[in-house]
Parts: sequence; C-alpha cells; structure tokens
Amino acid sequence: MTKIDITLVRSTIGKPRKHVRVVRSLGLRKLNQTVRHDDNPRIRGMVNKVSHLVKAQSVEEK
Repeated sequence: MTKIDITLVRSTIGKPRKHVRVVRSLGLRKLNQTVRHDDNPRIRGMVNKVSHLVKAQSVEEK
C-alpha cells in the first residue's frame, strides 16, 4: 500500500479560512509536523489545495 507523508512547512497565519481547515483536517497542527495518510485522490486533492503550505512525499509501505 502506498502512503504519503505530509509535512507543514509554512504557517497558516493570515491564510484563507478554507486553507486553514484543509491543513487541520489533514491532521497538521504545528510547523514541521509530519503525518502519514493513504495515498488516494481525496488526500491528493487536499494536498494540492494547500501545496504552498505543505511538502508531500510518497512512501512505499509493506
């Protein structure tokens, strides 16, 4: 199963409320925090919406 590591690299201060909600729903609370999610279209869409705030990296899990 392919997973995706998502790291918050920019602050959400002053960003639109929709972007803040997307970051929160991904499970990110603090800068440089990393979460791992299944790689599916829903998560990819969320990452694309806030791509200027996060860094995403695919991870192959056994």
